Amino acid sequence: MTGNKVFIDSNILIYLLEKKSSKKLKVTSLLQPDFYISTQVVAENISVCLRKLKTPKKIAFQHGLGLLKQFNLLTIDESTLLSSFEVSTKYQLSFWDSLIIATALQHQCTILYSEDMQDGLIIEKKLTIKNPFK
Repeated sequence: MTGNKVFIDSNILIYLLEKKSSKKLKVTSLLQPDFYISTQVVAENISVCLRKLKTPKKIAFQHGLGLLKQFNLLTIDESTLLSSFEVSTKYQLSFWDSLIIATALQHQCTILYSEDMQDGLIIEKKLTIKNPFK
C-alpha cells in the first residue's frame, strides 16, 4: 500500500464487531493505522450498532471511540457536501456513497475500500474503489 492514501467505508469496519468470521479476519489483516475514515463513517458504525445490531450504547460508543483512536479522522464541510452532489449526479450513486467518495477525493485518497460500491470503479481518474473481499 505504500504511496496510496486509503479511505475505509463504514461497511468494512462493522465487521470488527463480529466474534469470529472470515470477513473479520480479512478486515483485521488489511487495516493500517495510517488509513482514513470520516465523521460519517464513525456515525454510521455507531448507528448500525445501535439500530441494526441492537448493541448496548456503551459497546457501540466504545467501537466508535476505537475507530477514532485507530484511524486518521476527516471531517465533512460545505465543500465536501457540494462535491458529493456532483459525484452523485455524475456517477449515479447514492448521496451517502457520494459523500464517502467526496471526502476521500477531497483528501487525496487513491483507494477506497468498500463492500457495497462497484469494485474497480475509478472516480475522477483519482480514486479506485476496491472490495477487499473479492
